[in-house]
Amino acid sequence: MNNIDSLFEKGFGKKIAEPCILVIFGATGDLTARKLFPALYNLANDGLLPANFACIAFARRDKTSEDFRNEMKTAVERFSRCKPVNEELWDKFSKQIFYHRSDFQDDNGYEELKTLMAKIDCEHGTKGNRVYYLSTPPSDFPLIAEKLKQHDLVYDHHHEQERWSRMIIEKPFGNDINSAIALQQQMTQFLDEEQIYRIDHYLGKETVQNLFVFRFSNPIFEAIWNNHHIDHVQISVSEDLGIGSRGKFWEEAGMLRDIIQNHMMQLLSIVAMEPPTSMKADSIRSEKVKVVESIRPINPNEFNRVRGQYDEGYIGKDKVIGYRSEENVSPTSNVETFVALKLFIDNWRWSGVPFYLRSGKRMPERDTEIAIVFKKAPGFLFQQDDYAPDANTLVIRIQPNEGIALKINCKAPGITTPLHPVEMDFLYGSTFGSPSPEAYERLICDCINGDATLFARVDEVLASWKLLTPIIEEWKNTPPKNFPNYAAGTWGPAEANQMLQVDGRAWRTP
Repeated sequence: MNNIDSLFEKGFGKKIAEPCILVIFGATGDLTARKLFPALYNLANDGLLPANFACIAFARRDKTSEDFRNEMKTAVERFSRCKPVNEELWDKFSKQIFYHRSDFQDDNGYEELKTLMAKIDCEHGTKGNRVYYLSTPPSDFPLIAEKLKQHDLVYDHHHEQERWSRMIIEKPFGNDINSAIALQQQMTQFLDEEQIYRIDHYLGKETVQNLFVFRFSNPIFEAIWNNHHIDHVQISVSEDLGIGSRGKFWEEAGMLRDIIQNHMMQLLSIVAMEPPTSMKADSIRSEKVKVVESIRPINPNEFNRVRGQYDEGYIGKDKVIGYRSEENVSPTSNVETFVALKLFIDNWRWSGVPFYLRSGKRMPERDTEIAIVFKKAPGFLFQQDDYAPDANTLVIRIQPNEGIALKINCKAPGITTPLHPVEMDFLYGSTFGSPSPEAYERLICDCINGDATLFARVDEVLASWKLLTPIIEEWKNTPPKNFPNYAAGTWGPAEANQMLQVDGRAWRTP
């Protein structure tokens, strides 16, 4: 066995996924080139794909398998974390890539796909196992699921013994509670819930996964992870970019749907969940659902939500246009590019602790972090010197500069006794000396292995939509009076700062 075969066969002692064919619908889109194929190549490079594996790109454009392989090699060279590309490995990997041209509604296309997969099963030993990745608009999900079921390309989950079929779908899963329920009803006509893997790439990030380990393997933190010791929690997702070429999508989505409903609710649920009874997928996901279902409904008469839209301004030294001047955006658009929320979780652990969520476009920098702000120490010991101690703050940085920092108070050197906050800082890159796997690597591998831990279950999705749909309806029926209301390159509208100021708190800035 040569070194390349060893990469595929042994996986350096790691768990190797079962043989299967991965079919990517909408494979000529940007996601496939930027994320999916670099992820597949990296998995192969790390020995985490089986030798008996193949990938079929299903799309409308007219091209050959060789054309597609060359395009994906260029994409891997540009976007893969494993550089330079190993030519021997790519030569073996590329022989497992096939292109199949068809429209999503074409029955002949599915029959031809069935024939192609049967041939690959024989030649590559993929044993009839299937993963279907729907990198398409959500409106296509039910059609593709129906056609796959109609042509016997997905199996009855309860009879999956010698072979299995699973489907990965991208967000959004609906755009409010009613559409999410309708989509679930459509999808479960053709697939069981256990076969549906709703992907959220945030859950594949190394730092998000580490939250489980950090919380439940370090008793010193878990013991104080409650309302007796924690003053409040801040979760921030800021981006310095605008909406770019996504104007049509953003006009229909907005920040509340695109980021808050999925990414940020996922982060909140992991931070606040109770210890699961086991590390099995359903045990973990059930605890996350309990958190979302325990969030107090939004009171429309309270100051607990702020929306914003960016105007022109400066990102660094570069002047940028406002949202209403972006491509495919209405010059009178009322779609939000910024959201701040104050939420409460009504359970024994978190009663009275506010969770502040903030996400915006065209902020001063790109940053995603969770800040656990602990209650301050009694100030009477240092009041005579006007040195009130800062609150201890635990910061989990999701991106960039992934790591964990704990702010504590120390005495600065000198004869006087000034207090000085310092940080104990851990960085993934410097500690482990290698880049973390990309989120899609972990998630694709988990789906192939049948591990749904990091995928959203339907009851969690519906609970999130139930919470946020009243805000969606309110903002739809009550247009803002002051859009745009923050300049690009700032931390959002003034009202977001005021929401915390009335509570005697302030947003943390990276």
